[in-house]
Amino acid sequence: MTVPTAVAPPAVAEVRRHRLANGLRLVVIPDPGSPAVGLSVAYGVGYRSESRSGFAHLFEHLMFQGSANLTAQEHARHIQANGGVFNGTTHRDHTSYFEAMPAEALELGLFLEADRMRAPRFTPEAITTQASVIAEEIRRTVTNRPYGGFPTFRLPQVLFDSFANTHDGYGDHASLGAATVEECVDFFDRHYAPANAVLAICGGIDPDEAVKLAERHFWTIPSRAAAAPPELAEPPLAGPRTVERTDRLAPLPVIAVGRRMPPPDSPDHLAAVVAAAVLGDGESSRLRRSLIRERRLATQVMAMAGLSGPFDARDPDAFLVNAVCPPGVSARHTAEAIDEVLAELAAEGPAEDELLRAVRRLQTAWYSDTDPVGVRARRLAGYELLHGDGELVLDAPRRFATVTTEDVRRVTADLAGRHPAVLRLVPERKADR
Repeated sequence: MTVPTAVAPPAVAEVRRHRLANGLRLVVIPDPGSPAVGLSVAYGVGYRSESRSGFAHLFEHLMFQGSANLTAQEHARHIQANGGVFNGTTHRDHTSYFEAMPAEALELGLFLEADRMRAPRFTPEAITTQASVIAEEIRRTVTNRPYGGFPTFRLPQVLFDSFANTHDGYGDHASLGAATVEECVDFFDRHYAPANAVLAICGGIDPDEAVKLAERHFWTIPSRAAAAPPELAEPPLAGPRTVERTDRLAPLPVIAVGRRMPPPDSPDHLAAVVAAAVLGDGESSRLRRSLIRERRLATQVMAMAGLSGPFDARDPDAFLVNAVCPPGVSARHTAEAIDEVLAELAAEGPAEDELLRAVRRLQTAWYSDTDPVGVRARRLAGYELLHGDGELVLDAPRRFATVTTEDVRRVTADLAGRHPAVLRLVPERKADR
């Protein structure tokens, strides 16, 4: 039975599209009366496009180190001087640059993004400096942090086989520090073409004015062919895989159980997102109730549709369940219990009120996450680039509400029937130190 339409809100605006002569795609969501504007450029290149581990991330940093008409850090100073904020993020299949600022500063933001799309500056000094910045980032978030890189950068090494799908997108300092200016120029020419990018604008703007300003600043950037997307397809696992590794900083064992997600163009992809919420979102979710409260086989547990969250990557991606095991509990027993909960949902499906709670939590989280105009612009650009579906940023809450109890049962049965990839991370024994 479909969830009641009372939780199926309509989209609040439509996405306007425009394509420039050089191939750059523009998508606009106006929000009349808003005093702010969000601007994002997403490029179709990420961890899975690189041949040197961590290079896409290094390149993101380098794109802030000066461009045709700007010196290093001048981009940041212009944004901040106008009361705005900015950032860049590298994902598995795309890299995003985004700003949020007062609506009257839109043209400044377009100038800044066009300037670095036209001609960023690459120098040996910038490469050395930014490789060191990333090395510190790795030390802070991975090597000197319990469970660092778990499971986003560790589980793919068990679930997949190819370099594109398995390698660590952070890279290492020695490798990144050896990058050359010539390598950067080649990477830019192959992946940062206008035809491999989406420009997104959200907020207090007139769509016609946004098109006019985008044409003014981007049309002179020459068109060129972009590199073909990387080959990512892999056959399903022929059997279950389990890998155990030690972590010198981990206080307790953790486990990740991953299975291949239905592809984004499949109707079951949306149902898998809702199934993850039924399983692990909220104190009354099935995994938390069974593993934490009733059986005491975990102190924390969560289910995720996508290694980096819903809709954030192309196929293949992973549906995963992560759990922290309490003292004295075997990670193997926790993994078995996870499979039992999955099998129960696959056999009976969720109750109607259970599905309703999960959908409402998804909707609430979506509205909260996309409320900042900069985040809205970044997601709009990413969804349009990855899936040709910028409407998702507005329409996801309505789509969640179309998923039925039978949809969740069916997709969970499909997931339960797939061979799992299990990663166990256990504390390093003192004798091993």
